[in-house]
Amino acid sequence: MKLFHLSDDPGIARFEPRPSAYTEEPVVWAISDQRIANYLLPRDCPRVCFRAGAESSDADIERFLGDEAVVIAIEEDWAERLRAGKLHRYAMPNDGFVLKDEGAGYWVSYDAIEPLGVEILDDLPGAIAAEGVTLKVLPSLWELHDAVKESSLVFSMIRMRNAGAR
Repeated sequence: MKLFHLSDDPGIARFEPRPSAYTEEPVVWAISDQRIANYLLPRDCPRVCFRAGAESSDADIERFLGDEAVVIAIEEDWAERLRAGKLHRYAMPNDGFVLKDEGAGYWVSYDAIEPLGVEILDDLPGAIAAEGVTLKVLPSLWELHDAVKESSLVFSMIRMRNAGAR
């Protein structure tokens, strides 16, 4: 497994732990290579990400995924920002990180971390596709959000506070 940190900042030589609403202590966040596609979007872009899990029903898999393995849906209002976006993918050492959330692929370090290297990603839709993920662009995310949330799929709903009005 590989760990990464994605940022629009091109010059991070050292990641210092920062306060987080999701941890008791300041941390450095990393994402596993298995879930990195969920973060290959502009930081504030709302998204609904989903895939089948061990407990997913055949009916939900057919309804939401069909032949797709993983889907990320965004709103039309974000499509151009995604196409024009650029991110820096920092390779992180595995040492020093502990698993925070297996389903989401989140890892944290309570210590400062120096990245192993950085790669510029300037074709974000292409990077998502290269991960084997289907990108869907919808007028609104709310109907899908509500339906997936009630399904048996494994999902992540990110930055929904930035989604268009219901």
